[in-house]
Amino acid sequence: MLPNVVLHNSISLDGSLTNFKVNINLHYEIARRYKPDGHLIGSNTIKIGIELYGNAPPEESNDFNKPDRTDNLPFWVIPDTKGILKDKLHEVRRFEFCKDVIVLISKETPRMYIKYLEERDYDFHVVDNKQVDLKKALEFISKNYSVKTMLTDTGKILGNLLLNQGLVKEISLLVHPIIVGGNGYSIFRDVKKNLKLELVKNEILNKDYIWLVYKAK
Repeated sequence: MLPNVVLHNSISLDGSLTNFKVNINLHYEIARRYKPDGHLIGSNTIKIGIELYGNAPPEESNDFNKPDRTDNLPFWVIPDTKGILKDKLHEVRRFEFCKDVIVLISKETPRMYIKYLEERDYDFHVVDNKQVDLKKALEFISKNYSVKTMLTDTGKILGNLLLNQGLVKEISLLVHPIIVGGNGYSIFRDVKKNLKLELVKNEILNKDYIWLVYKAK
């Protein structure tokens, strides 16, 4: 059974994901309202985020063990078939609002990366031959980790893949009071067909922001 997948993003008025300052507090305040059991996040999005604030600090002994945190926190589920987060995953595991990391790999994932995951006691699962089969992965995570609501606030690539495969049940957009223009990075640029939606919420937040929620028909 598939979990309820919520695509949550902060965008400019003209639909860009980048080149403006995101209201992080408001973004995650909305995310917490969903009380997700899991966060699905692209490995490239995490890599860019870590490098934006400098490279990950050196590992410590605690980074080799699963964190002991409350069950109310969500798992962070990361497709990473190429192992681009090698030597960086401890930065994610340290995040206080993450219960622990689950990594989705393929049969072609480098053996060196698998050894890295094993030595640090990360949960990882092989899903398909080359790329992660998202539907199969969501069904597996839902069944084995009791994830009923999966929220993803990742970048355009993973979000558009989920939309193209019909896996998104709800779209949550925090519209910021800014127009990016020619430097924009369009959130839905790679969606391949028209998607019919039903507006279920429109709320003004902090006077200048609009929270829109659509259900997929």
